[in-house]
Amino acid sequence: MPDSDDQNGSIVDPGRWAFGFNGQYRHALDDKGRVSVPRNFRRDAAGNEIARFKATVGFERCLFLFPAEYWAAVVEPQLLQLPVMERQARLVTRMLLSRAADCEPDRQGRVVIPAPLREYAELEREAIINGMFNRLEIWNVERWLAYEAEAMAAFEETADRFKIKF
Repeated sequence: MPDSDDQNGSIVDPGRWAFGFNGQYRHALDDKGRVSVPRNFRRDAAGNEIARFKATVGFERCLFLFPAEYWAAVVEPQLLQLPVMERQARLVTRMLLSRAADCEPDRQGRVVIPAPLREYAELEREAIINGMFNRLEIWNVERWLAYEAEAMAAFEETADRFKIKF
């Protein structure tokens, strides 16, 4: 697959960053705020172990969990290119960076979700972990189930709008 230009004009190699995260898992959070990252989400598409993740706030009050290498090579450079003199650019940068945290899986594949992120996403006893190609999303179970029900009702019409071909 050839390299493609992102909106900022820098080159992003889709093959290099093909993690292929997909699927949905439900996992418990322990008393220390740890959640298990499913085994297939701890390896990239080439089978290499992902040693560290970067967690931050996501949309719809979920959390984003990026492989740290992807975060450093793809996300951070884009944030650095945002114009500091524009209010909305500062907002995005502040929200993503002020809550960002390094998460290193332990021997059992668990990562600690820092308290401020758990509070933002309202994570308590359980979480839904969804694979989203280059990132994981971690959701409060009740919030995800409500979102999923609403999204499924609009799925066909929305997919048609984007002209997705199978």
